[in-house]
Amino acid sequence: MMKDLPDVKDLSLDTGVQELLVKARNEGIATAFDRAVKMSQCGFGSAGVCCKQCLEGPCRIAPNGKGPRAGVCGANVDTIVARNFLNTVTQGTASHAEHAREVAHAILEAAEGKAPYTIQDTGKLKALAQGLGITVEGKEINQLAKEVAHKALEDFQKQHGPLHWLKLKGQTKEVENWEKLGLLPVNAHLEVAKSMARQVMGGDADPANLLLGAITMSLVDGFAGLHMSTDLQDVLLGTPKAVKAQYRLGVIKEEMVNISVHGHIPLLAEKVVEWAGKLKEEARKVGAEGINVVGVCCSGNEILMRKGVNVATNYASQELPIVTGALEAMVVDIQCIMPGLQTVASCYHTEIITTLPYAKISGASHVEFSTERADEAAREIVMKAVANFKKRDPRKIAIPNEVTEAYAGFSVEQIVEALKAVNPDDPLKPLVDAIAGGQILGAVAIVGCTNPRKKQDYDNLTLAMELIKNNVLVVATGCSAHSLGKFGLLSPEGLKYCGEELRSVLTAIGQANGLPALPPALHMGSCVDNSRVADLLTALADYLGVGIKDLPAAGSCPETHHPKAIAIGTYFIANGVDVHVGVNPQVSGSELVVNVLTANKEDFPVTTDGLFGGKLIYEEDPVKAAALIIERIKQKRKALGLN
Repeated sequence: MMKDLPDVKDLSLDTGVQELLVKARNEGIATAFDRAVKMSQCGFGSAGVCCKQCLEGPCRIAPNGKGPRAGVCGANVDTIVARNFLNTVTQGTASHAEHAREVAHAILEAAEGKAPYTIQDTGKLKALAQGLGITVEGKEINQLAKEVAHKALEDFQKQHGPLHWLKLKGQTKEVENWEKLGLLPVNAHLEVAKSMARQVMGGDADPANLLLGAITMSLVDGFAGLHMSTDLQDVLLGTPKAVKAQYRLGVIKEEMVNISVHGHIPLLAEKVVEWAGKLKEEARKVGAEGINVVGVCCSGNEILMRKGVNVATNYASQELPIVTGALEAMVVDIQCIMPGLQTVASCYHTEIITTLPYAKISGASHVEFSTERADEAAREIVMKAVANFKKRDPRKIAIPNEVTEAYAGFSVEQIVEALKAVNPDDPLKPLVDAIAGGQILGAVAIVGCTNPRKKQDYDNLTLAMELIKNNVLVVATGCSAHSLGKFGLLSPEGLKYCGEELRSVLTAIGQANGLPALPPALHMGSCVDNSRVADLLTALADYLGVGIKDLPAAGSCPETHHPKAIAIGTYFIANGVDVHVGVNPQVSGSELVVNVLTANKEDFPVTTDGLFGGKLIYEEDPVKAAALIIERIKQKRKALGLN
């Protein structure tokens, strides 16, 4: 098996991952990295020119110009590529909208006394209520929570007017532009259904209109997905504050019962952490010293931000905590969960536990989760893990010993709180002054995934290093944040890689808060927490009296793999923010679609840059990508009259 596969050093930057990949291969276990090498990519699919929307096909248009130039129905390559792009954005949006709907229901049930959760951030609840036009005075917290939850659920059913959360969180100048273009979404379920209807054979065949549909869909993602999820999770579970924790596979402890939480909706993950604390004595009864919960992917981000729980790894290497031989259970919910986890777990004592009725894995255990029985489900899961401790095979245990310290929890509220230590009366002023004066050239959010077809963590880390070297402030979310955490950029230790001026700003703010410095990359949370990035951009734009599109800011997803990342990126493009991707976005088969999204042709009549002020940048080389991003930041600085 080993002879056909590349050196593990070419697959991941993480030495712990490398170590376990060798172990897995020696034990005859294939991982996502090995499967990616063996799986050839379809050239038609890579260019986005394959259509299987009806049983006349599948039809495909050869990218080289030979063969048929239209499908059986007559759809041309531009229509096919645009329709496929809309489909990708719709998949990502549906994932995030369902996440938000689950949390809205949880708040409603908690407020009605039907679920074992308590409202943690009453201040944020009141602020949301006021923003939504709900009378706050004289109401008990649970009554207010019910009314906010009902407003949230209206964004999945009302038939007229734009989304409540869009009116609440959209930046005025951008909302005016979307309204002028007729792009405002009404309710999440309606827009997802409408998007699917326009994709069927005989539906929407205008590529420009399909791409505008993708913009509307991305607004659903941004407001009924990202913003709603983050806002309501903060209300229910607490708004994150700065915490210190550890990264890498060394956070798994041989002497402990180890449970990893993996997925995206933190309602169960929070309860697993709670019950792991309550059931320590049960673990001691089976010979363990206690129970150790570790994070993977965005559930890892959520409990890291709120509970300081350590993170084992990110998406591409999610199978490898199992390969340590010391993981008793991996509990999963939805999104980014590889079916291959169960295949790997079958070679060890690890139990994969699915928890939602619409996201199961063949062969895995299932513990049904609902908010009403959250405590019962979490207790059952933890006890399953405890029971598995004695099933370990000591010969199979090998845990990499590296750990890296990191800081997380930089919600917008925490960032403003840190800035208040510098200027209590006008907290945004120090940040704005640093940008205006050039100490901070601009800001870039590095977000999203890792991808087994890319060298894990390399592009995320390399891009971040290039940016901070050039005095660009970096914020991070999702699995990209985990990449930076593994290699020291979420710690003040990483300041040594910064340009001198950025280093001085982060040091000054950190020392004003009793720290040696702030880290060169600020961990802002999970994938849905890209709403925090949008909130920060909105606050800065409003402070300056400009649109988000005018700010010297950009986004980047160097190692993306999931439709959610495309949906998030499209949302930020709609806000006028340039978005870089380092993995083929599968639109190259249509010159029209490429030109609309990337604005590479100066004489092209309609582009996202022209309509919104932001565009797609596709560049696989992270060093070249950083240079392109910096150049665009400089252009926006010049337009604002900054040096």
